[in-house]
Amino acid sequence: MGRKIIEITDLTRHYHMGQTIVRALDGVTFDVEENEYIAIMGMSGSGKSTLMNMIGCLDTPTSGEYILSGHRVSDLDDSELAQIRNREIGFVFQTFNLLPRTDCLSNVELPLIYSGMRGSVRKKKAIETLEKVGLGDRIDHKPNELSGGQRQRVAIARALVNDPSIILADEPTGNLDSKTGDEIMVLFEKLHRAGNTILVVTHEQSIANYARRVIRLRDGKIEIDEKINQPTLANVDLELQPA
Repeated sequence: MGRKIIEITDLTRHYHMGQTIVRALDGVTFDVEENEYIAIMGMSGSGKSTLMNMIGCLDTPTSGEYILSGHRVSDLDDSELAQIRNREIGFVFQTFNLLPRTDCLSNVELPLIYSGMRGSVRKKKAIETLEKVGLGDRIDHKPNELSGGQRQRVAIARALVNDPSIILADEPTGNLDSKTGDEIMVLFEKLHRAGNTILVVTHEQSIANYARRVIRLRDGKIEIDEKINQPTLANVDLELQPA
């Protein structure tokens, strides 16, 4: 067994809507080990977005315990949550969330600025990470000069640049055509084989099929937690460095 990166125990998140209590998460328990590749699935209202916000330290639970890389997240204040988000979690969003007037290099450098890394080291690290996702020749391009797939690669580079404990991707192919989406999933496979721990939140079975484990939520509870014996790219020989 690998090192446990995430330990979630009896996690709940309840919201009050007038006189009604909405149990968005209702006693969720699971662990994530280093270098796992997990798809979190569920219909609208199942709790998957709430769980993503909890894992990403964007929200705090009503009750239960969340430990991320040894840190008891459920006990942290807002400032500490911001620090652990920057240090431990690399986010990849459906809408890319890039700064539109800023080139690729500066977009990827952003998490390193927040972590206090000095300029010359920061630039070198950002360039190396862009090269890792196949965009070494696009460092001075702005997002509107890139294709959708290239923009998502910049977002993935930004997620990777701080060497986070986990990459948390929310519908990462949702704004891409199927061919470009497949290319992004190939990149995630390369990152997984290079040792990264990846959690993908998706409602698409075709995307979940790339993972090694699927956690399916229903009504705020885990309905299914199972290993995938034959993920889509399991037997594909991939270069770890994109061309």
